[in-house]
Amino acid sequence: MTTTQQISHLYWRAGFGLSPREWHNAQRSSLEDTVRNIFNRKLETPLLIADVANREQSVSDLSEEDLNAVRKMEKQAVMKQNVAWVTRMANPLEDAFLERMTLFWHGHFACRILIGELAVAQLNTIRQYALGNFKDLLLGITKDVAMIRYLNNQQNKKKSPNENFARELLELFTIGRGNYAEQDIKEAARAFTGWSSDFDNEFMLRLNQHDYGTKTFMGKTGNFDGEDIINIILEQEATALFLTTKIYRYFVNENIDNQRVKQLAKQFYQSNYDIAQLMRTIFEAEWFYAPENIGTKIKSPVELLAGAMRTLDVEFFTPFPILKIEKTLGQILFDPPNVAGWKGGRAWIDNSTLMVRLNIANSFVALSEKRAMAIPNEEDETMEDMTESRLEKFGRMTMNVQPIIQYLENQDKTTVFQTLTDFLLQPKLKWSQKTFDPYVSHQTSENYIKTLTLRMMSLPEYQLC
Repeated sequence: MTTTQQISHLYWRAGFGLSPREWHNAQRSSLEDTVRNIFNRKLETPLLIADVANREQSVSDLSEEDLNAVRKMEKQAVMKQNVAWVTRMANPLEDAFLERMTLFWHGHFACRILIGELAVAQLNTIRQYALGNFKDLLLGITKDVAMIRYLNNQQNKKKSPNENFARELLELFTIGRGNYAEQDIKEAARAFTGWSSDFDNEFMLRLNQHDYGTKTFMGKTGNFDGEDIINIILEQEATALFLTTKIYRYFVNENIDNQRVKQLAKQFYQSNYDIAQLMRTIFEAEWFYAPENIGTKIKSPVELLAGAMRTLDVEFFTPFPILKIEKTLGQILFDPPNVAGWKGGRAWIDNSTLMVRLNIANSFVALSEKRAMAIPNEEDETMEDMTESRLEKFGRMTMNVQPIIQYLENQDKTTVFQTLTDFLLQPKLKWSQKTFDPYVSHQTSENYIKTLTLRMMSLPEYQLC
């Protein structure tokens, strides 16, 4: 495997693939420099700002009609943040590694969010600590208003503890099943009583609802609060193993190498849960670039969408196509199916999603040429039914293949074919150049490169990274 192919593998796992310019630059870079650069790209994490709704009037005072209008407005605000985030993932000028880590933790701390301001707040928290210390990230999530409300900690009071948050904290967020008892959940719930939020969507500790009594958790007894519970959880080596296993499965391979994961977990634990250090160890390891770890991961819908947008320099002028693709393929940001998040892997592909996934690049072409995307909308409209104004609402975009053509137009077809194979596909392609010849345009060098690019992006191999 060449250094450029290793860099391509790295960018698909630590980001969303390479733009043509990034690919061109990769020809002149070393793997060591590339790994170093992705960890040094940004020293400060930019925070997003939400549009805050006017709260002069209490929700309880609103009529049903006005309340529905507020809900619709908030739903649109969440969708706006969704589209902005996907666009950010696809933008080569943004920090792709930071966004990829944020996407990972977004799935790990799965949370359905119904208010735009809360979506932004949680995303800011995750992005701020995505490559920092896991304790800081975990503490930020336990005080996150969207998570508090999603897991009912708003109702967790000393006289009637609600165990939802405590259960998911142990089972899904930190140590995993088999490493705690039911009594530990009950005691943890008591420690988090009163962790709530106010009408301004800010975290607050309701002192009169907090249980200040003695609690026994994982063999320790004391007057514990939520942060004490987190500290005790992180003292368990099983927590580091649980988290490292999930990170390995996401970034390396779904087939776990238990010995390797144990070594990584030991380092993670000894580093006091330094996320960046763990990720750097993975990306610098020779085994990360072994053939059995390349082209084995099915791209999630968001990874597929952001990667294709990045490759083809896509810009949408309306949010509808991005939201429709997410909905059709089964991954809507800020709206996981449940608290366990998206299953991933083979669950991403079924009979209803496969053809859409295979045709995503051709759908971009259709939209860029002012034709309807090959995804049905709610009215099941056909292109013939659509007026100009309806088409504008449905979605238009630009797509720019010229950067790819620029780097390849003076090359012979054999070189173009091999370069595009290395650029676009992670698994080894079993088809020869001659196989593609009847299905691409040979009129000009530009047409050949463009049509071959689209054909390769329509292959099953493009679904893998």
